[in-house]
Amino acid sequence: MRRAQRSPQWREEAFDNRLPRVDGPLLRALWTFTVGGSPHRVPTTPIPVVARTSADYRVPPASGLRVTWLGHSTLLLEQDGHRVLIDPVWGARASPLTFLGPARFFASPLPLVQLPALDAVVISHDHYDHLDLPTVKALRARGLRWVVPLGVGAHLAAWGIPESEIIELDWWQATTLGALTITATPARHFSGRALTDANRTLWAGWAFSTERHRVFYSGDTAMHPEFTQIGERLGPFDLTMIEAGAYSAMWADVHLGPEQAVAAHTMVRGDVLLPVHWGLFNLALHGWTEPIERVREAAARAGVRLATPRPGEMIEPATFAPSPPWWPAVPWEGAAVAPVWSSGVPITPVHVLPSARGAR
Repeated sequence: MRRAQRSPQWREEAFDNRLPRVDGPLLRALWTFTVGGSPHRVPTTPIPVVARTSADYRVPPASGLRVTWLGHSTLLLEQDGHRVLIDPVWGARASPLTFLGPARFFASPLPLVQLPALDAVVISHDHYDHLDLPTVKALRARGLRWVVPLGVGAHLAAWGIPESEIIELDWWQATTLGALTITATPARHFSGRALTDANRTLWAGWAFSTERHRVFYSGDTAMHPEFTQIGERLGPFDLTMIEAGAYSAMWADVHLGPEQAVAAHTMVRGDVLLPVHWGLFNLALHGWTEPIERVREAAARAGVRLATPRPGEMIEPATFAPSPPWWPAVPWEGAAVAPVWSSGVPITPVHVLPSARGAR
């Protein structure tokens, strides 16, 4: 708590965003989430995952940089001899309850017992779809480094992670693991795992830097002008992994949405964009394929190189080729019908698409 209170992000009794957060009506959002939204929020056919084992990681990437998308925001990053696990969630639900709450669409392509050796685990914030208690318990015997935003270490310590293994960082602070530098970057979101701990821990994005490669992970965030500063100070990036799902105009100040994900990618000076935070949990009102369909449109419009791997698929930015859609063609709404743009930032016309409703 003393470290938290010394942070420039701490305002009186909690962490806060640089830009004010404007929320839509809470009761309307809860009601609509319960009884409304797209009829395509959950897949009706099995998702084609690429099964992985630890043997797949015995040979390092030829280019030095490779990432495996394991669904939602769980990523296994291999960067110039280092291996980092990001926001690992192997639990059955993104929920404090084992019997209620958003359930996974598919089991992890890489079983926990098959995880290769790791250098660190990096957490963006303490929400249940990013900080998963069953996964933390399963990993705590490995003696790993846990790199987290301010305050999140208290959760880990309470769950049995030795404090000597926890590195807590404020925005713009960094730590090194060998030749890899990990830097916490500003984000615009919120935190909390119960009704009594709102914003008592910090949220962050992350930059991963070696002499050869630079990678950016947004964490959960709405649009904010500091993406430009991130690009200037820590970029350009060979790869960005940016959240693009679980958006709504009713909570546009906590998530980017597809068009703003592409905008953030260009602001941080990214080369290849890997959209994350979609395709595993039902966390919003849109159809489950809508985020990636809208990102594809926005990326094409902005001339952005886009990676759309199946869950479990590996991507090497230096050698990857764009792949055709692996998800089913179901109706989805475009930006003209369901626009999402965070408050306090200008709307960039190139990222607001003309389509009203899409279908491949």
